[in-house]
Amino acid sequence: MAAATVAWLAAAFLLFVAQVACEYGMVRVVSETGGPKGKDYCILYNPQWAHLPHDLGKASLLQLRDWAASMLCSPSDLPAKGFSNQIPLVTRGNCTFYEKVRLAQGSGARGLLIVSKETLVPPGGNKTQYEEIGIPVALLSHKDMLDIFKSFGRAVRAALYAPNEPLLDYNMVIIFIMAVGTVALGGYWAGSRDVRKRYMKHKRDDGPEKQEDEAVDVTPVMTCIFVVMCCSMLVLLYYFYDHLVYVIIGIFCLASSTGLYSCLSPLVQRLPFGKCRVRDNNLPYFHKRPQVCMLLLALFCVAVSVVWGIFRNEDQWAWILQDALGIAFCLYMLKTIRLPTFKACTLLLLVLFIYDVFFVFITPFLTKSGNSIMVEVATGPTDSATHEKLPMVLKVPRLNASPLALCDRPFSLLGFGDILVPGLLVAYCHRFDIQVQSSRIYFVACTIAYGIGLLVTFMALALMQRGQPALLYLVPCTLTTSGALALWRRELGMFWTGSGFAKDLPQPWAPASAEGPQPPKESKAVLPQQPPGEAQVKPSLPTEQPPELAAPKDVAALSTQEPASPASYAPETPGLPSASA
Repeated sequence: MAAATVAWLAAAFLLFVAQVACEYGMVRVVSETGGPKGKDYCILYNPQWAHLPHDLGKASLLQLRDWAASMLCSPSDLPAKGFSNQIPLVTRGNCTFYEKVRLAQGSGARGLLIVSKETLVPPGGNKTQYEEIGIPVALLSHKDMLDIFKSFGRAVRAALYAPNEPLLDYNMVIIFIMAVGTVALGGYWAGSRDVRKRYMKHKRDDGPEKQEDEAVDVTPVMTCIFVVMCCSMLVLLYYFYDHLVYVIIGIFCLASSTGLYSCLSPLVQRLPFGKCRVRDNNLPYFHKRPQVCMLLLALFCVAVSVVWGIFRNEDQWAWILQDALGIAFCLYMLKTIRLPTFKACTLLLLVLFIYDVFFVFITPFLTKSGNSIMVEVATGPTDSATHEKLPMVLKVPRLNASPLALCDRPFSLLGFGDILVPGLLVAYCHRFDIQVQSSRIYFVACTIAYGIGLLVTFMALALMQRGQPALLYLVPCTLTTSGALALWRRELGMFWTGSGFAKDLPQPWAPASAEGPQPPKESKAVLPQQPPGEAQVKPSLPTEQPPELAAPKDVAALSTQEPASPASYAPETPGLPSASA
């Protein structure tokens, strides 16, 4: 058994370190007259014709000859002096790739670039043709050809090469930090806010801007509806991408600006200026007389969202705004949506686990193109007329120069669902930590498990060199870790049903039976001194007791009825599902 395990690990290691052969390559173009700095362009080649060097220093820099007016299908298409030590550019069509490259090789060419106005495909042939040809042949897009002559003129030189693809790009570190940081911060904020609100829900607010949105408890029915909506929307996007992509972009702008406002408002409220309020009026929202600083914050958030919407296709910097808005959106959703029990967490994560695996691994067998519906929608269909990308992802440009980054995937992506779904479980773990006073052991363990699951996802991505359903690795890591920890601490029953809140609820009422309920004003003066998320129960519980429990003996009698506490003091479940859920 041990030998088999060692052999399997060795094979996995060899696969991990091996470079994956890729049909993407590069052509480095420089001006013969010493003009602008050289630039790389994407080419698609077939290594069975001839291999390209992996190192640019070993590639020959040859004259690139513009022969695109010809399709090079007959000897009459050849120039009088041939293509001696040149790389000709010819147009695709009218004959096979083999006929083109055979004529080019016979006239002295050292390589052949075929210009295509259509989608690039690897130039194919048969075994006999491969053995006959000794020069590389590759396809270049018509758009890149126009850019070459526009940027460098007609007198240019080119070198064909195909550097090895790195197993993992350094941008994965940035994505890892953003994802784990968002899950940890969102889970901590959501758990602390939720527990604090349980004790302060009857506290009178000083102004409308201090009123927090109610969290939405996810029920099994809501889970089923949510999954059906996700499946329907994904299929609709697959078939009507060019029409629905702008709807998704508009929804993202609205939701992300709301999320950014929600994240920044606690910080802005602490500023010592801008506290004056709008005058009395009958306008919508303004009749609540919001503070000037909050109005300015709202304008700022809308402006950021609008700027991203206008410049969303600027690859140089727009991804930074998209990631900032996306993180704010995820934090807002983690704060707003709440899973009340571990049973609800398990149901949601397992259903979305199946959903993710199905649309990544199963749908390629159901589509005519053989492509995954999930990957096709997330990266944008190759035949899309709009060339728009869905914004519901964290994206970071690849930092390593490689053909894959240049030709196909210039960005690494991580979907919001891979942050939100495990993040809801992390938030539940933090709430349970505070309820049973366990020094945040569940929260820390689940966050670490999420990070490990993300690392496993990156390793699977490097081994398979194809898009991965991250929930395939994140769900087992987080669910198994949190469940095993609850079992080890002998709290699995409370953890499963979410009843940990009732465990310590009656104890702080004992002093109240001797001292009597405190006046509301005194409790209000004490409450602001409690740390967020770690509020002490003693000062705040008297403000929650019903009016009929004024007599000390009634309070003491209730404290002995422990089974009645969860039903009496469990948070109310809203009857209407959230639009964002």
